[in-house]
Amino acid sequence: MNRTAHRRLLGGLAAGAAFALLLTGCQSQRDDGDPAASEPGAASDVDSTFVFGASSDPSGLDPAFASDGETFRISRQIFEGLVGVEPGTADPAPLLAESWETSEDGLDYTFALKSGVTFHDGTPFDAEAVCANFDRWYNWTGLTATESLSYYYGSLYGGFAGDENALYASCSADDETTATVSLTRPFSGFIASLSLPAFSMQSPTALEEYGADDVGGSEEAPEYSEYGEGHPTGTGPFKFESWSPGSEVVLSANADYWGEQGQIQEIVFRTIDDPTARRQALEAGDIDGFDYVAPADTAALEDAGFNVMQRDPFTILYLGFNQTVPELQDVRVRQAIAHAVDREALVTQVLPEGTEVASQFIPPVVNGYNEGVTDYAYDPDAARDLLAEAGYADGLELTFNYPVNISRPYMPNPEQIFTALSSQLAEVGITVNPVSDEWTDYLDRMRGGADHGIHLLGWTGDYNDTDNFVGVFFNGYSNEWGFENPELFGALSEARQIADPDEAATAYQEINEQIAQFVPGVPLAHPAPSLAFDSRVTSYPASPVNDEVFNMIELSE
Repeated sequence: MNRTAHRRLLGGLAAGAAFALLLTGCQSQRDDGDPAASEPGAASDVDSTFVFGASSDPSGLDPAFASDGETFRISRQIFEGLVGVEPGTADPAPLLAESWETSEDGLDYTFALKSGVTFHDGTPFDAEAVCANFDRWYNWTGLTATESLSYYYGSLYGGFAGDENALYASCSADDETTATVSLTRPFSGFIASLSLPAFSMQSPTALEEYGADDVGGSEEAPEYSEYGEGHPTGTGPFKFESWSPGSEVVLSANADYWGEQGQIQEIVFRTIDDPTARRQALEAGDIDGFDYVAPADTAALEDAGFNVMQRDPFTILYLGFNQTVPELQDVRVRQAIAHAVDREALVTQVLPEGTEVASQFIPPVVNGYNEGVTDYAYDPDAARDLLAEAGYADGLELTFNYPVNISRPYMPNPEQIFTALSSQLAEVGITVNPVSDEWTDYLDRMRGGADHGIHLLGWTGDYNDTDNFVGVFFNGYSNEWGFENPELFGALSEARQIADPDEAATAYQEINEQIAQFVPGVPLAHPAPSLAFDSRVTSYPASPVNDEVFNMIELSE
């Protein structure tokens, strides 16, 4: 990233970080194993059980087969990757790898690994374990190599063993604490991508013992393995204890953790899918905190003495188009929908304070943001004219898919967003056929096949790289979008290989204009999610990319 863009990111994140520091005093950093820092004595003065109100069940417990925030929230407590995130930012930082070197041709990455680390089952974390994880991902076949399960690996790494476009070439254990990963071509976002929970290091012993890749069902409705439902095994500060689907996930402190254990000895992720019920649970003292506070609740919670903080927007909410639907294959219809949407009204009426109107599929702080991108202003007359040109002067009917009983950082209230957009579309003669699903079923529908139309989805950036937004969405054919666009796919493939930040910025600005002209969907907003906590929570490590590990939480009596 160029220096200007980097300053923009840090400036954009500074407000949230400053607020967090006001709340927290001084945030702790991960410790490198000082025994005194790992002693749990500090927990004796406080209730060391922390109860978090989750908006849904995890989709599973194996982060390699996940793409949703609630699964990743739990994964970040159990697992760690080679690369982490610098606290308070979206930038990569060393974690299980203390450092790395890149070859001049950008194909070989040599990682110096942290020594003395073990997985929760006692298996050593070493170079052999690193290679076992990379080889596992690369060698998926059948159902494990589908969009529904290996979404991140397929999106970012181009394919699996035997695929012409596969990015991964090999991994070698040079010695116990040195591993070299080789790629088939340069990928400028490779190091940053390794901070994703999907690429966490998992115990090779547990993966084999509990049949991690023995998944069943179908792409539309996958069934997770014994490992993925009850034996997740990482190196993180918390160990898995139990999962009661529809109720809660329980974790306990890892007494052998290599870093700072912190005050919390038990975490309970309690599933409360209704935002009002989460607020009431906090007010009743049944939970210690929750995410995705409803916009209407923030002021009242603050007035009542609860700690409310706002993450800086590193998100995108969009109205996506599935172009396997014949009507949506006409760009004039897609343009008409874009003109029919009043994004300003949507932000003002139903999205949280601090939300920014979107003009493209990346936030303004990300490298390659195009200030002059083609934008489809709210213009109902233009929308009607375009529909008439496309042959729909008498109206158009489309399926509109949206999730229910869920809150996401980019979509805190999907039912309200759906209602607002449906009303706006009706004004220009577009009638919607509403189809709603619970969250897990919704994701399976979006990514498992073509049975959907226009739809609400979004993204919280995982790390600070443009490819993590537009590359994930549009680097190849996907069931969600249902289109082939070789020119766009090729441009994204080339851009992700550009090492120079300024050159990459120019390429991504052009790509953002390509996307705007093609209109695969309507970028709606960059919502700013809020969290709320009991007053006993004096420090919470808020992260723009949700990289929040609970051993960093500080509690008072």
